[in-house]
Amino acid sequence: MRYRTRVTAPAAALIGTAAVLAGGTTAYATPKTDDAPAPETLGDPVFPNLGNDGYRVGAYHLDLSYDPATTLVDATATLELRTTQALTRLSLDALGLDVRTVRVDGRDAGFEQADEKLRITPARALPAGARVTVCVTYTADPRRTLAHTAWVPTADGFAICPQPDSAHTVFPCNDHPSDKADFTFRITVPSTLRAVASGSLVCTEDLAGDRTAYTYRSRSPIATELVQITVGDYVVKERQGPHGLPLRDVVPVARAEALEPALALTPGLVEWLEGRLGAYPFETYGLLPCNSDAPNAFDFTGLETQTLTLYKPNYLLQAEPKIGSHMMHELVHSYFGNSVSPATWADLWLNEGHADFYGLLYRYERGWADSLGLTSFEARMKDTYARGDQWRRTSGPVAAPNAANLFDSQRYLGGVLVLYALRQLVGEDAFHEVERTFLARHRNSSASTEDYIAVASRTSGQDVSGFLRDWLYGTTTPRMPGHPDWTVTPVTPSLTAPRRQTAARWHENSATL
Repeated sequence: MRYRTRVTAPAAALIGTAAVLAGGTTAYATPKTDDAPAPETLGDPVFPNLGNDGYRVGAYHLDLSYDPATTLVDATATLELRTTQALTRLSLDALGLDVRTVRVDGRDAGFEQADEKLRITPARALPAGARVTVCVTYTADPRRTLAHTAWVPTADGFAICPQPDSAHTVFPCNDHPSDKADFTFRITVPSTLRAVASGSLVCTEDLAGDRTAYTYRSRSPIATELVQITVGDYVVKERQGPHGLPLRDVVPVARAEALEPALALTPGLVEWLEGRLGAYPFETYGLLPCNSDAPNAFDFTGLETQTLTLYKPNYLLQAEPKIGSHMMHELVHSYFGNSVSPATWADLWLNEGHADFYGLLYRYERGWADSLGLTSFEARMKDTYARGDQWRRTSGPVAAPNAANLFDSQRYLGGVLVLYALRQLVGEDAFHEVERTFLARHRNSSASTEDYIAVASRTSGQDVSGFLRDWLYGTTTPRMPGHPDWTVTPVTPSLTAPRRQTAARWHENSATL
């Protein structure tokens, strides 16, 4: 692949950059005889090229300026890092960004863009444990055709949907959920438009040329895949949730009245969920019905970007029994997925299994039939149980996905079945204690499947590690506690060959739809 290379560093740094371009090592650690090079990856089992080692990000400061005449975004991304080892070079994930300059601690740095990495050579080597500021200026085109992208262009601006691995098409970053960071967003737009981002509005500036800058800041760290930035002809509708929780919805002006019945459901949803999982974990919550009716704008219904869930507007125009269960699914992600993010993408079942678990509970409590016509949790679990061996054959075990089947039903309903089995084993009271303890212990960080297993064993008062590992990693479906009569449908010859799949960007496999 041809590299797009721009070198701006002093002569000392040019030597290092030249070595890379000439085919030398791509190591990022200071060369040592007893140390391995720092890789351009965090070793994720699903996305092995994602993320970068040698540092951790403490904060991102994103300054974006949108020009509706060109539909381009001029941006500056400032990252506050802490090195975990001595570095002569470091890398960020970046794709489709036209990088103009890179500075490290205020000094010009050499850089190159290769594949989906921005490789940076600072003017001076960085010692281990150093606090470092990296500043990147660049231009992005939300309408650029890329292998994958987070940008959702609209007629009046854009929104973004970074999950799972596309945040780095919006800003250079360490694009992995295990490296959560604080975020500040400053977005400059024409005064006729509104800009909104994850977190809370902290400043509005009226600028020359009829432009306005909106600054948002997160009170809690955010995984890069959960960032939301949107620009458009929006009105921000505010209301109060339980215990005075500020709720804000970002709504297309032309649809505000039609969408109000759906938006008004949020306070009741939050109250129901707080009764099961505890206080809502962030400073605000709300919905963003993206201002686009294009069928290919994004091929999912809702996406749990932190504090502001992205939705297709037309979906929310339906009656409550059609949308309430999935609205609960997305709200649950504020706890499982956002407050506690997956340590790796193989741990996705923790997000989606929990979101479907509580979304289905909410549905059946209200007597709403699901897509199969079933009206009880037990009936849905019995149906899912029968499919267990088939799904394990075609999609692998619940906690062992790959990039092609990451968002299929095994991570959703398969994850629900695991949680149901655990509740059957330990009892409802112990199960709820496991859930709350897990959320409290790993709040504002990332957690793995093994972390959940450890909490479940300690909190329930019994060693459930073998039980959960059989359910999560076994190639056959274990017996369901409390239901010795439940049977698994045998895998017939027509089901023995896995379905041919291509890498899935998005998903519509939630049982709450």
